[in-house]
Amino acid sequence: MIRRQAKVYKAGILAGVLQELEDRSFRFEYLPDYQGPPVSLSLSSRQREWRFDRFPAFFDGLLPEGVQLQSLLKIRKLDQSDFFGQLLAVGQDVVGDVTVESL
Repeated sequence: MIRRQAKVYKAGILAGVLQELEDRSFRFEYLPDYQGPPVSLSLSSRQREWRFDRFPAFFDGLLPEGVQLQSLLKIRKLDQSDFFGQLLAVGQDVVGDVTVESL
């Protein structure tokens, strides 16, 4: 069962969907017709679906740290362990050419 979902874009092109599942695992799946480069070198687009027992390292690397993280948590009233919520909050303004938005 899916708890939350997010659209993942690579260079402005919709590449796939990241899902948080009820059991707190995660799944990233490329769209069937996506032909662009992988969203990350660690998430090859040759493999269409990726599953993770914990929040995927690539997406974790997009999250703020330090003072920026503390401000985000306070302003958005997020739990520090809610990585998916944090990603949804900052996904339009992360470093690089990947963006994330709520589905």
